[in-house]
Amino acid sequence: MNSQQPFTVSVVIPVYDEQECIAILYERLKSALQSVDAQHEIIFVNDGSHDSSLEMLQALHEKDAAVVVVDLSRNFGHQPAISAGLAQASGDCVVIMDADLQDPPETIPELVSQWRKGKQVVVAYRRSRKESFLRRKLFALFYWLLGTVSDYPIPLEAGVFGLIDRQVADQLRNLSEHNRFLPGLRAWVGFSQAIVPYDRDERVAGRPKQSLIRLTRYALDAIFSFSYKPLRLSLAAGLMISGLSFLYAVVLVGKRLLGIDVVKGFTTPTVAILFLGGVQLISIGILGEYIGRVYDEVKARPLYIISEVLRRGRDGDEQHGKSV
Repeated sequence: MNSQQPFTVSVVIPVYDEQECIAILYERLKSALQSVDAQHEIIFVNDGSHDSSLEMLQALHEKDAAVVVVDLSRNFGHQPAISAGLAQASGDCVVIMDADLQDPPETIPELVSQWRKGKQVVVAYRRSRKESFLRRKLFALFYWLLGTVSDYPIPLEAGVFGLIDRQVADQLRNLSEHNRFLPGLRAWVGFSQAIVPYDRDERVAGRPKQSLIRLTRYALDAIFSFSYKPLRLSLAAGLMISGLSFLYAVVLVGKRLLGIDVVKGFTTPTVAILFLGGVQLISIGILGEYIGRVYDEVKARPLYIISEVLRRGRDGDEQHGKSV
């Protein structure tokens, strides 16, 4: 874009039980945005919080017209909450980040700078991360696995934190799939991209809201939404085992015809049955993951339901009960 042309930056932040972080997040975010010569809006998406997060966001909205509060009817999850925020964003570019301040708002000016140079997708790359030993190892395993099985390149060590152009945001909004992995979708839509490295901090306060189960589900969405390789691997395993079984059968028949004693007992057939049974169950499980996602898409339920939108300024009155 023209570097002299005025523009608006939208910041989308999903919030789930983050009452300890909201005040600090708001102050650091406002400070970072003031260093960007542009108008801005901050869209907080309350994803069914059980603490006082919603009340705190409503108070911010009352004192700051740039704060938009999207209240979902229940907890729909991290990715749908981001999608709800994207649907409300009206800026020329959109920054997406989490509320726990592991993604530093101070990186936003550099993201905007890359966008003003013509990049339509600016990915924040995690140069380092402060996590527990177990989470670091699990994340490393996930990114290695994703890089191995993905059918096309997805930037690794990059989460949702980053900036997208208005055109990219519109394309992401038009995607109707339910089991979303935003970093993969962001790579899939294409457009000119840049990478900004940063150091991922510890949580400012509170405990991580993404449990091991949620992270596992998130990883499965990433893998099964962007790769057919698990199906192909199960097919290859089936073909290989079938070939080995055929060769073994030829050996046994040959030994029988030559009068050589066949292995006595039940060890060989037992091991073969258990092994083949395990392979079949794994293959059925992989197939079930794909079928389950097809089932979600066929139901065509809304990705989220909005209970209330608090917005002031040029976009008019508050909105209620909108679903997408």
